[in-house]
Amino acid sequence: MKIEITQQPAADLTADAIAIFIWKDEPLTGAAAEIDAASDGTLARLIDADEVSPEAFAVTRLLAPIGVSAKIVVVVGLGQKHDVPHDHRGLAHRAVGTAAKFLAAKPRSVVGFYPDGLDVADAVAGAMVGVVGQGIYQQDGKLNPFGRALFFTDDQAAVERGEILGNSQNLVRHLVNTPASDLYPESFATNAIEVGAESGFQVEVWDQHRLKEERCGAFLAVGRASARPARLVIMSYMGGHSDEKPIGLVGKGVTFDSGGLSIKTSEGMLAMKCDMAGAATVLGAMKAIAELKLPVNVSGFAAMAENMIAGNSFRMGDVLNTRSGKTVEVHNTDAEGRLVLADTIDVAIDHGVGKLIDLATLTGACLVALGTDIAGLMTNDDTLAAEVKLAAESCGEYVWELPMHDFFSEQIKSSVADIKNMGDSRWGGAITAGKFLEEFVRATPWVHLDIAGPAFAAKPKPWIDGGASGAMVKTLVALVERAV
Repeated sequence: MKIEITQQPAADLTADAIAIFIWKDEPLTGAAAEIDAASDGTLARLIDADEVSPEAFAVTRLLAPIGVSAKIVVVVGLGQKHDVPHDHRGLAHRAVGTAAKFLAAKPRSVVGFYPDGLDVADAVAGAMVGVVGQGIYQQDGKLNPFGRALFFTDDQAAVERGEILGNSQNLVRHLVNTPASDLYPESFATNAIEVGAESGFQVEVWDQHRLKEERCGAFLAVGRASARPARLVIMSYMGGHSDEKPIGLVGKGVTFDSGGLSIKTSEGMLAMKCDMAGAATVLGAMKAIAELKLPVNVSGFAAMAENMIAGNSFRMGDVLNTRSGKTVEVHNTDAEGRLVLADTIDVAIDHGVGKLIDLATLTGACLVALGTDIAGLMTNDDTLAAEVKLAAESCGEYVWELPMHDFFSEQIKSSVADIKNMGDSRWGGAITAGKFLEEFVRATPWVHLDIAGPAFAAKPKPWIDGGASGAMVKTLVALVERAV
């Protein structure tokens, strides 16, 4: 889909459709006022008659209004102005995404967007995400990207930023939506090499031999029953000073999670292609950071493995030797993500990162605690946690901090090894998983984001199809920008 700028007034734009946006209980302004004037007050009368709703993300289609050149005018409600942050960033993404997704239900050549007063970059990204669905294997997709999407603005830089963010989110979504038959550790690594070459960052791949040399015993245990060998993908973008410690981003990349010998149900396995969303998010963020040419150093680490079942599966009661030297007693082979992350975090710290953020679809317990739209945040550093929270808030994504009291560590003590990979019970399971990871971060400032909820949706929303969401890419970019 080609993104372009237009200065054509809304009523005069010749297009298959245009999208305008209205606030509840506010006078019509900008493009909405233009359309209302061109149609002799039709829009205002329809709003007064409750035929056009200004409620948040409500969509009304007006067919060939008199005085308007476009064939269709789509009106999207923004809700109450005082209910959203002053910069409307999250709202822009969702509202414009809603319009784009609605119009993408059929092929259209030219669509104009008039996001008056909304963040242009976020609006462009929202449109790009809205027109792309999860039906990547369908012969006739339910969503159809437009030939040209025109945005009423003179801010070319904002449009370019929006394109970068939208493309990066859609990369994440495509990778996560791809089934494990086609997306596995080696193919992910190949994708990362290609993205790095196109976007401007370096990629190094550790194969099983290198992982063994590096003593990544927990990582290798998770992947050893699979016919698809494990890979560690190390990405490096050096846009800052040579003596500046890089920000480290670590992602869980379990390309399929059967649960291992602690086998999941068929229903529980169905969406487990999404268990590599953390790694995909890191790759998407690296793409955006490099293409935005941010003046910082960032290192990304994608821990890629497939948790399968065979005669050589790791077992309950096994004791694994991690790269850090800590030993781990296995109490559940479906608590595998923390094992690949443990070794990968150790690698990241040895690569000299100054602070560390890991992302993982780690626990169902986090969904129980926070639902499907909020990432759980756990940390050993209040300052870094505050930076992540501000970054998320600035771009309309949601995180919530969970407590990390020392008594949660008691639940992962083992009588056989140094620690075990499960707590004593299912209570506080997201936190005990976080405490497990904390055992490997040493003194490095660290935030763990459990993205099990927002990374993958069972049902669509008005602004995005179901499946992978690309959540937290914008938060990571905003976090890195704040370090400039």
